[in-house]
Amino acid sequence: MTDIEIVADGLAWPEGPVWMEDGSVIVVETAAGLITRIRADGSKHRVATPGDGPNGIAVGPDGHLYVCNNGGMICHHVDGLTFATADAPADYETGRIERVDIATGTVERLYDVVDGVNLVAPNDIAFDAHGGFWFSDVSKHRENYTLDGGIFYAKADGSGITRVLDRVGANGIGLSPDGKTLYAAVTFERHVLAYDVIAPGELDLANAFPAPGRVLAAFPGRQTVDSLGVTADGTVCVATVLENPGITSIDPVSGAQSLFPLPDLAPTNICFGGADMRDAWITLSTSGRLARTRWEKPGLRLPHYA
Repeated sequence: MTDIEIVADGLAWPEGPVWMEDGSVIVVETAAGLITRIRADGSKHRVATPGDGPNGIAVGPDGHLYVCNNGGMICHHVDGLTFATADAPADYETGRIERVDIATGTVERLYDVVDGVNLVAPNDIAFDAHGGFWFSDVSKHRENYTLDGGIFYAKADGSGITRVLDRVGANGIGLSPDGKTLYAAVTFERHVLAYDVIAPGELDLANAFPAPGRVLAAFPGRQTVDSLGVTADGTVCVATVLENPGITSIDPVSGAQSLFPLPDLAPTNICFGGADMRDAWITLSTSGRLARTRWEKPGLRLPHYA
């Protein structure tokens, strides 16, 4: 196994790592409602306190952070480990997309309703080259029923949001290097799906009934999938949790898989950075740590950095 360095610990279910040009990494602490910057020396600095459940984050064209907030979740603590669930806490109201000024920590609610229907639990986000962003909205469990999410596209200036797909339990989401393919990791179906992007915010859904999306990869047993990253050559790197925890690299053409194992039951996210884009930061969520390693190939440089 390639050497793994633990950069920071004591984090409350870290997710959504974003590499910054100054060498720091910003993560969310979903179980604590925080956004935290981690310096190269492991020191931690509060960026913002959105509350509830900040999840995936990305830097937008204005240099602000765009935050998928799942509205809060119930966590269980067992033998020093944290386990997050999709169960809604008693004070849950709605999920939302927020914009955060990194310099001041100011949190602005950008979207929480689409066509009169509340967002459920926004989870992961990916900006395209046009200044808009795709995001996933996973389900949220109530006592006797489940609220369904989907896949959405929105404008960064707050002027428009579209529900592109209903009832898709997508978690991780990302774009191919040419922006022509959208990838979605569907957690409990244990699939990574691929969709053709035909225009900003539009997928080719012709002949999509009853199951839109091509299956890029499927996982057996009790493996589930979380968030994902993409390398410069288009390899999809998805977090696999529970059984065989790690980051699984998937060839976008053949679907061939290669596992990079990690010492945590829920390595939830990966991001890339550094001068050669081969530094990989991975959130080890049950143990509350941020790890760093060297990846075998450069990661995709995302549209916006700060």
